[in-house]
Order: sequence, then C-alpha cells, then structure tokens
Amino acid sequence: MRVLIVEDNEELARLVVGGLAKAGHPAEHAASAAEARHMLSVDTYDAVVLDLGLPDADGLAVLREMRSRQDPTAVLVLTARAGVDDRVEGLRSGADDYLVKPFAFEELVARLEALSRRPRAMQGLVLTVANLNLDTAGKQAFVDDVPHVLSARELAVLEMLMRRKGRVVPKKLVEDQLFGAGGDLSSNAVEVYVHRLRKQLAERGAAVTIHTVRGVGYMITEAKA
Repeated sequence: MRVLIVEDNEELARLVVGGLAKAGHPAEHAASAAEARHMLSVDTYDAVVLDLGLPDADGLAVLREMRSRQDPTAVLVLTARAGVDDRVEGLRSGADDYLVKPFAFEELVARLEALSRRPRAMQGLVLTVANLNLDTAGKQAFVDDVPHVLSARELAVLEMLMRRKGRVVPKKLVEDQLFGAGGDLSSNAVEVYVHRLRKQLAERGAAVTIHTVRGVGYMITEAKA
C-alpha cells in the first residue's frame, strides 16, 4: 500500500512515514495543501492520511477537491479536531475514516490496512472513459460492453491511466508499478506496452486517445470527434 501523508508537523510526518515503511507500506510526505495538490496531480496513491490544520488551506478543501473530480483514493483524516461535528463534517466531505490526535500508531496502520481491504464502489471498481470500461476487480476491459482480452501488464497500464483520466501519469510510476522500483528493464519497455495497448484499443473501437507527453509520461482522454 502506497500512502501520501499530508501533515505540516515535520517531526510527526517523519515518524509516520518511517513507521509505515517498517510496516511494509511506502509513504511520501506533503507539508502543505499546495504540495498535496501537486503530488496528487502527478502521482497515484492507495491512501491519503490527511491533516486538516494545514498552513495554507483547510485539509477539508483538499478532500472536497479530490471527491469533486471523482478521485477514489481512500482518505483517512488525522487531526486534533475531536468534536462530533468535526467528525461528521469530515466524513460527509468524503473521508473514509477519521482518527483523532494523539493516536496509537498501531491503530493508524490497522485502519489503513482495513481501508485497503474494503470492497466499496468509492474505490473505483469500474472505471470509465468514453465507451471504454475497465472492471478492476475482474481484470476485464470492455468496449461498448463487449469484453476484450488484454495481458496483465496491459491491464495494469490501462488502470493507471484511467484512474488519472485527463492527467499525466509519470513514466517512472508506470515503470515502478510494472517492474518494481529499481527493476532491470530496457529503456523502451514501457513504450512497448503503451504501443500495444493503444493499438488494441483502436482496433476494438475504443473512443479514447492515449497521449505520450515527451519526457514526462502518458495520459488518456476521450477521443475528439
């Protein structure tokens, strides 16, 4: 499970990132709302641990923006705001869980792991771009409701692109997801899978376009009429 920690307390963030790494969950840190927005726009996470008292904006604004663009990433609010009204507002704004500071680290890990197992529609089990649907649980792509067979790695690339529809997925992220961080691969390995995927979708009539953003990564959009 890959986690983004949004927390302005540098010492607390360091402890949480280190603890999650020891528990087998790599984590990255954003110290402000602006930094969190940027990281969420260029990368993909399995969960976000979100403080509300950020220096440049309320964390709830970040959360509402995520949900307004249909970002299904699980969000656990971690805050000192302990009132019932605060909890209700957080959950109604789109949080999946709410944990009050001070907290037991073991509970934080357990809650994140529970979120990763939760079968919810909000996790985006079926992704849609134009007439292309991807059942992420059943590992099946459909064009105009007709199923089509793709390889495991082609499906993985397609899922990363569809989850970030309209936004660039960094090439490095695709490499890490397909081959593991530091994996031994040729310089054009990702391009090969993207080319195959682009060709197969076109042959099957999918009304989507996979763009190559030179030096950055890839992006999927609805095809222009």
